[in-house]
Amino acid sequence: MKTHVGNENWNRAAAFYVRMQVFVLEREISLQEEFDSEDTDGTVYVVLYDDDKPVATGRYKEIDSDTIRPGRIGVLKEYRKQGLGERVVKELEKLGQENGCTTSVIHGELTAAEFYEKLGYIRVSDVYYEDGAPCVTMKKEL
Repeated sequence: MKTHVGNENWNRAAAFYVRMQVFVLEREISLQEEFDSEDTDGTVYVVLYDDDKPVATGRYKEIDSDTIRPGRIGVLKEYRKQGLGERVVKELEKLGQENGCTTSVIHGELTAAEFYEKLGYIRVSDVYYEDGAPCVTMKKEL
């Protein structure tokens, strides 16, 4: 399994492939909600590859000089339960630290909150809805 972090067109296409499979086809989130204004030419994506096949991804965003917001973390169904989601989150956090950020904030679906808690995140909000799914905001000091 290899990891690539970058904003090259081919890496963005790989990230979109995983997101299309996980969020649009599997979770039935609309294309318009899944692919939003945060997906620009300059957006950085972490993508894990099994040989040349993209199998997991996450989107990197800095919301201010101290804070990152990892997002759109997805793993293809047949690759789940192998620690790949954790690898993606850790790569996003590492990139944030390299850029001088000290805090990570995730808008996690309620079904994924336990996963993020295992990675050191704590819930800092009540439940709200985002893209039609119940979510909580979670925070971690890097």
